[in-house]
Amino acid sequence: MFRMSFKTIETQAELDAIIKSRLDREKESFKAKLADYEQLKAHNAELEQQNAEYKTALEDAKTKASTSEQSIADLQSKVTSYEQAQLRTKIALQNGLPFDLADRLAGSTEEEIKADAEKLAGLMNVSQGLSPLKSTEDPSIVSKDAAYHALVQNLNN
Repeated sequence: MFRMSFKTIETQAELDAIIKSRLDREKESFKAKLADYEQLKAHNAELEQQNAEYKTALEDAKTKASTSEQSIADLQSKVTSYEQAQLRTKIALQNGLPFDLADRLAGSTEEEIKADAEKLAGLMNVSQGLSPLKSTEDPSIVSKDAAYHALVQNLNN
């Protein structure tokens, strides 16, 4: 068996020396731990500052992305409206409609616009195909006497 040797403490000075050495070792241990704590505290403050900077940068990036997305949506909307206007103009000209009537064509798809253009062109061709009627009135008759003239004509028939 292993036997431990133990020295008995006989004076107060010996006890004080042993306690002092033990306290000094603990103080050194705490100083080392305190230095580690201070280092960690400084590192933590640094990380918190970086985190705040990253949050600010993230918010800025989100704002820019939102602005960019809105701008892209606006531009896509404009492109779509220009494409629709071009399509309406093309279909109007293909169906013999005047350029000014291209904006009046209704529909969101090409087929709907074509159907509307054909319908409008049909109405335009009917009215353009008929010549105005010839006046049956004798130009020598004054408008005041026109009623009497018409009465006499009707009596003769």
